[in-house]
Amino acid sequence: MSTAAHTRQLSTADARRRTVLDTAVSAFGRRGYFGTTTTDVAELAGISQAYVYRLFPDKEALFVAVVQHCFALVRDTLGVAADAARDRSPEAVLDAMGDAYARLIADRDLLLLQMHAQCAAASQPVILEAVRDGYAGLVEHARAVSGAAEGAVQDFFAKGTLCHLVVAIDAVGVDAPWARTLTDGLRHYEGDQSTGPGAP
Repeated sequence: MSTAAHTRQLSTADARRRTVLDTAVSAFGRRGYFGTTTTDVAELAGISQAYVYRLFPDKEALFVAVVQHCFALVRDTLGVAADAARDRSPEAVLDAMGDAYARLIADRDLLLLQMHAQCAAASQPVILEAVRDGYAGLVEHARAVSGAAEGAVQDFFAKGTLCHLVVAIDAVGVDAPWARTLTDGLRHYEGDQSTGPGAP
């Protein structure tokens, strides 16, 4: 096989793998790790279950790959936002990253996938490791690109967790004191629904 043909074959395989991962975000986002089968993912992607198993040995490996895929997306998004911050102060960089993340979780599938991953991590050691590694990378990335103090980085992630809750329960759509307390100071983006600032 020529080098060009081999490259095309790899590119096609990489593209299909990416399609499966993108589709799996939606599938796992809807029903979680325990409620989703590889058949569900295959049907949503328009491929055979056998092809899914050619790419991933089992459902756990597929889910871990999806979790890693999502953490990479979040990290890339935060990195682009940090580069575009209005200035290089820690506050400006964290604010830019928080705004970008708020827009990112307007994709409800991505939001739900992250929440399901955290739930599955509580009982599945391999998924726990993937989620820990993902957060480790995000925390170190946020600290490095912002230059912010530990407390500011912690607050950034705390607000991100609050954003997850607010979006998941649509607290922005509730006219009640408790909801206003939770949503006060958070940005909100329609698209599905999203709030910020904060990080995952």
